[in-house]
Parts: sequence; C-alpha cells; structure tokens
Amino acid sequence: METQEPRPRLAVWKFASCDGCQLTLLDCQDELLALAAQVDIAHFTEASRADSEGPYDVSLVEGSVTTPHDAERIQRVRAESKMLVTIGACATSGGVQALRNFADVAEFRAAVYARPEYVATLATSTPIASHVKVDFELRGCPIDKGQLLELLTALLVGREPRIPGHSVCEECKRRGTACVMVAHGTPCLGPVTQAGCGAICPAYGRGCYGCFGPVAEPNTAALIPQLRRLGMDAAGLHRVFATFNVAAPGFATARGEAAEAPRGENAAGGS
Repeated sequence: METQEPRPRLAVWKFASCDGCQLTLLDCQDELLALAAQVDIAHFTEASRADSEGPYDVSLVEGSVTTPHDAERIQRVRAESKMLVTIGACATSGGVQALRNFADVAEFRAAVYARPEYVATLATSTPIASHVKVDFELRGCPIDKGQLLELLTALLVGREPRIPGHSVCEECKRRGTACVMVAHGTPCLGPVTQAGCGAICPAYGRGCYGCFGPVAEPNTAALIPQLRRLGMDAAGLHRVFATFNVAAPGFATARGEAAEAPRGENAAGGS
C-alpha cells in the first residue's frame, strides 16, 4: 500500500497591521476551500484555532515590526519556516504606521495613551525584510486576491510566481482607461506605482494613490514637475508620497525631490 506524501504546512502570521491582507485570503472563499484540501493550515489565527508547532513549509507574514516582542518573534518564525513570504504594505515597507519613523514616537505615545509608560514600542516601524531573510514579497494595501492565489498556486507546484513588476499605467492601457492626468488634469501616481490593483482608481476617474508601492526604479524626478503643473504644492506632494508605503525607499526619495523648490521659484514660492 502506497503511503501518501504529507501535505505542505502553511502558517499565516500577524504582526502590526489591520488584518486586511489576511482577510483577502479569507475572501478567496471557494478557492480557499480548494487550497485547504492541498495544504495543512498549521497556524492561521484569523481563520482557525489550530496552532501546530513548526517547521512550516510556507509562512505568510502580514504586518510590520513595531515592538521588541515583534523583533524577537519574527526571528522564531523565520527559523521555523522553509519559505517566508511577506504580504501587504505593512510587511513589505512598514505601512502607514511607519509615519512614526519621521517624528517623535514618545510624543505620539503620550498623546494617545493615558499611561504611555506601559506601552512597549520601538521608535520605528520597519518591514520584515529589515530583520530576517524574505523569500518573496507580495505588495498592496491590501494585497490583490488574484496575485495571492497565483503566489500560493506557484508555491504548491514548485514554480516562480508570475507577479507583474510594471507600473499601473500599463494596467490602465490594458483595460482601455484614458490617462486621468492627460484627459482630466488629475494628479496620479500610476507612472511610479507597481501594478497589482487592476488600476481601479483611474477607472473611476481618480488618480492612483500608490497602494502597491513604488516600481523597482520609479522616475519620480520626471513625475513631480508634472504633478506641480497640475496644481500640487510642496505640502501636497509630500503628503501623496507619505501614505501606505511611506518608508519605501522610492517614495522617500520622492519626498526629498518634492521638497526642492522648482526652477524659477524663490524661497517664498513666487515666480
């Protein structure tokens, strides 16, 4: 009698996050049932009481490292995982909570909590890759359902995931959406943002907000003058590059570029 090969063991971990990327996995519904038949879900607090010890074949990690306990726990997760995949903006770039990286976290803590001395936190919110080796990153705030299923399918059959690295502009062209900057004069981060959302916002006449983070080599130096021509001032430019992926290097560079006065303007902003 043939012995059946053990199913791959999957674990899903939460660090500092809103749970939105884990909910994307739950939102797979019928596909999730098929996935559950192919893997052994060893740890996924959002969906199951099961909590089996490692090792794990694949660990999906949502959230950033924001506390000393997080920094210790991610080391244990990495040690018990053959493959570690980060999912979402928090895990891949520090998330919205990385806004603390550019301010006084002690001041924030005192303003929010009645007894801040009981709150143990780090001065920064950092992506998982700043602490351990990451085998693959899945971008988005939240991640895209289709990309998640492609990733899990690829891992199960032992091939490289086919996740696009081009910009949102290509997605607009594929779905026949007119460029909102050209057609309507609407500021948009599509040219420097990685694809994955299906270009939802431009399809409804809104500019891209950069949810999937910067492409590998974002040409923000060329985009920023165009955003200025469309009416964005220095504060607006700084704000638009300081959202879901505020700590991503490509957007951090853009904030520095946005702070520079454009040619022809003096220190007061006049021409």
